Amino acid sequence: MLSNMIRRFGEMIFVLIGISAIVFLIFFATPGIDPAARMAGRNASPETLIEVRKDFGLDKPLPVQYAIIMKKLFITQDLSSFANRGTLIVPEIMEAAPVTLSLVVLAAIIWLGLSTLIGLMAAAFQGTVFDRLLMMLSLIGVSLPVFWLGELVNLVSQSRFHDSWMFSWVPPLGYTPITQDPFLWFKGMILPSTTLAVMFIGIYGRTLRSSLIEAMQQDYIRTARAKGLSETAVLLRHALRTSLVTFVTLFGLDFGALVGGGALLTEVVFGLPGVGRLTYNGLLEVDLPTIMAVVIYASCFIVVSNAVVDILYAILDPRARHGR
Repeated sequence: MLSNMIRRFGEMIFVLIGISAIVFLIFFATPGIDPAARMAGRNASPETLIEVRKDFGLDKPLPVQYAIIMKKLFITQDLSSFANRGTLIVPEIMEAAPVTLSLVVLAAIIWLGLSTLIGLMAAAFQGTVFDRLLMMLSLIGVSLPVFWLGELVNLVSQSRFHDSWMFSWVPPLGYTPITQDPFLWFKGMILPSTTLAVMFIGIYGRTLRSSLIEAMQQDYIRTARAKGLSETAVLLRHALRTSLVTFVTLFGLDFGALVGGGALLTEVVFGLPGVGRLTYNGLLEVDLPTIMAVVIYASCFIVVSNAVVDILYAILDPRARHGR
């Protein structure tokens, strides 16, 4: 187990280096395009272009340019935005990351809890009207665009019914750090997190139901039944653990992508100053240093999440430890 973890960690470092090199080549080695002009943004003055070329060593070979960029990102952390002169990008990402992390963690708690309940109940009542109703609700949740649902939630909670007893507790759009006021943080994050979770509740609920139904047909389930275990015990103790392998794999990929900026639409709609909002502003301003830094940051989270998923996979499924 330990050797597998060490090997996976080495692979993770190799993948991160590869991703950073690819991102660098996209921004700095695209044929026919001046990388200084791309980094400086729209309507850059000649003085700004000269400054960009000097800062990033664009008159030097590509390997030297790559080393300069990685140094600015990971060592000196002084990579600056050219759309907002003097703004350091890495501190901005570090300030935005806790906002995105708190949003995604709370959303994950909601969607994991509800989707597990939906999947278990649908599998337990397979083929009944109750099962069909749950799957229909899950499909509706999957089909709702997050930006539309978010705007609808804001319309109801911030405007039309804000003064009613139902939504008078909802604070204005924005973010309150959990360290400043945990209760106000929770009140401000519960609606954005629920909005983000709705789609995943449907996806994970349907996935878990399918995995449970498939697991219930396996030989080890028939053996458990032959030993006299109740259907509830068989479902929870045996079928659920096997089905969680697929569940955990999906969660690792989705969680890493969301923390890496995949919650962009939710953050923009609810005015949360997270990584997604930072990416959105960078795209609007064509601030390529910011976009490049966020892409590499997101890649780190996704790769680390995949590594954690592999470790959890081996814990949940002993066959994976021996490569079978």
